[in-house]
Amino acid sequence: MCVTSSRPPKHLEPATKKWWRSVVDDFDLEPHHLRLLQLAAEAWDSAQSARAVIQTEGMTFVDRFGCPKPRPEVAIERDARIGFARLLRELALDGVDGPEAPRAPRTADYGARR
Repeated sequence: MCVTSSRPPKHLEPATKKWWRSVVDDFDLEPHHLRLLQLAAEAWDSAQSARAVIQTEGMTFVDRFGCPKPRPEVAIERDARIGFARLLRELALDGVDGPEAPRAPRTADYGARR
């Protein structure tokens, strides 16, 4: 679905549409930012949909051999969360001006943990 206006896409969940509107109202976004915003909103909705299934069905299921396996929604939620976080970083909504901007420093024990 192509972004042609600053209105939220119709397929987004109501809470996500509300978030979309608040972002559009608070930030001066170019057309390519609106596309990133759409992807972030879709990733959020995907993660929330997968989370709902996990909450009702559990994180695992038993396969035909009687072995527990992770539900596909576990990977869907993980991937959507990662995508959402990366898209937010690309949009730099929290005042960070892009990938070259400094990130939070690593902890003193980084690399020593196993």
